[in-house]
Amino acid sequence: MASKTTYKELFPDAVIGYSGHESGTEISLAAVSIGAKILERHITLDHTLKGSDHKSSLNEPQLKSLVSEIRRIERAMGCHIKTLQSCEMQCKKKS
Repeated sequence: MASKTTYKELFPDAVIGYSGHESGTEISLAAVSIGAKILERHITLDHTLKGSDHKSSLNEPQLKSLVSEIRRIERAMGCHIKTLQSCEMQCKKKS
């Protein structure tokens, strides 16, 4: 299994993306959590429409949920620059 940083190591100047053609959003979320900055997902108005892409496409509520979860992951990952937050001031004063 390749490390989660393989593409970033091989292509340090490239923006890493993921093209998802699976049902659900878990794999797309995993891609974001390891650094994907661009996602390609198909959308549909109806999963039962004719054509192979509709079954694995996202409908509007699923797309909204995916975006919301991506934003949640981004907040959880934080920033590599650490600064003292106002809510931490009281604890710092104790030390």
